[in-house]
Amino acid sequence: MKIGFVINDIHTEIAAYTTVRLAVAARNLGHDVWLFSVADFIYDPDGSVHATAVTPQKKKYKSNESLLKELQDENAQQDRVPIDDLDILMLRNDPAEDATGRPWAQTAGILFGKLAIERGVIVLNDPSHLAYALNKTYFQHFPEEARPETCIARDVESIRRFIDAHDGRAVIKPLQGSGGQNVFLAQPGEKANINQMVEAVLRDGYAVVQEYLPAARGGDMRLFVMNGRVLQVDGQYAAFRRVNQKGDARSNVKAGGTIEVAEPDEQALRLVDIVRPKLVQDGMYLVGLDIVGDKLMEINVFSPGGIGVVERLYDVNFADYIIADLESKTMSHSYYGHRLTNVELATL
Repeated sequence: MKIGFVINDIHTEIAAYTTVRLAVAARNLGHDVWLFSVADFIYDPDGSVHATAVTPQKKKYKSNESLLKELQDENAQQDRVPIDDLDILMLRNDPAEDATGRPWAQTAGILFGKLAIERGVIVLNDPSHLAYALNKTYFQHFPEEARPETCIARDVESIRRFIDAHDGRAVIKPLQGSGGQNVFLAQPGEKANINQMVEAVLRDGYAVVQEYLPAARGGDMRLFVMNGRVLQVDGQYAAFRRVNQKGDARSNVKAGGTIEVAEPDEQALRLVDIVRPKLVQDGMYLVGLDIVGDKLMEINVFSPGGIGVVERLYDVNFADYIIADLESKTMSHSYYGHRLTNVELATL
């Protein structure tokens, strides 16, 4: 199997990232692997599509660090890879990271991913529907029962009215962003601070203001969903709890949160049942759900991270399981060809 991973930039990748873990697993299982950034695609005059990619040379890697060190070396093996030759193209770049410095890069993976589908490549997650998920409005297309009450606005008065209607307590964050950046908790009696929070978020565009869920004091749960169902191996769920630092509204690990084991309860599994139909309809192969109590805080469809975390927590190899599932999709594609759409293959 030939797998291409689209990332933001090979030099900004970190060994702990899920993409690197999946690349190691694929290579160790005998597959051909390439990593390339959203800036490395080439549409040639003859209509062919290529990418300038780095590729691991060894057959086996003991760690993520060893593979990434090789690929980040200035002498790393580079190939001009025909996209048509790939079996799987995984879009693992995070558009939010390019929103300010490289706005053109936000949609590059999506656009070239669509071209790859036309050339018979399985592209995950499905790029046509990822285009609708470039910001948090995608979340609002899921049933209201699954998500907190939300206001999306740039009008300061509308934001203040929403916060006042929730007794002065709400979570304020940018419409587009990741990693817990510019996420604030508005609390009663902090009018001056709230004004500063709103101003900071509005500098980047629209603000998302959500009702505060008291269960958030205990952190949130990241739960992985694959093919529309909870990812589990040998009965172990791919889930972990992120606990925020005292006084910090953000549980995200990049923002300083800590990790604990987590067992999805009936409420969490019910949320998966609620969102499954749309995830399947949209061809969202691998997704990270962020859950607080009985509500979803976010649905991460771009490069959801944490596979390495759950592997360390439970000593279960989730990455190999994911690669084996990709092998199954490739086999189905060989049998059915264009009779199965990319969306259908994505969550088969």
